[in-house]
Amino acid sequence: MKKTFFTTTAIVCCFIVIIVVINSLDGKWTGTLKTPDGNEIPLTYNLKVDSGKVKGTAESPQGTVPIDNGKITGNDFSFKVTVDGNDYQHTGKFYDAADSVGMDIDFNGMKLHTTLKRVVK
Repeated sequence: MKKTFFTTTAIVCCFIVIIVVINSLDGKWTGTLKTPDGNEIPLTYNLKVDSGKVKGTAESPQGTVPIDNGKITGNDFSFKVTVDGNDYQHTGKFYDAADSVGMDIDFNGMKLHTTLKRVVK
């Protein structure tokens, strides 16, 4: 009886860990940012969550930059990227059921929105 209980508990714990790992912000995310003048900028984010902090890189046609001051609370997150000396604040929400991210970027006082999808290997 005890052996069955412990085996069942171990299996349930393994499934919970797998679900938490799959449904996290960690990974590669891509999307397109539409600017007010009609241009579309491809974006890629490589994100890693560690102890409530979001780390990684942001990529655009201008190059790759590190993510700074990243934090996550529940499914809400924020971070900053610096491009050519300008800071761009990013705020977003992770939608685990849709495996997508809705993100707002403060572009010199203008809020631009994009949706990112996880890149599946």
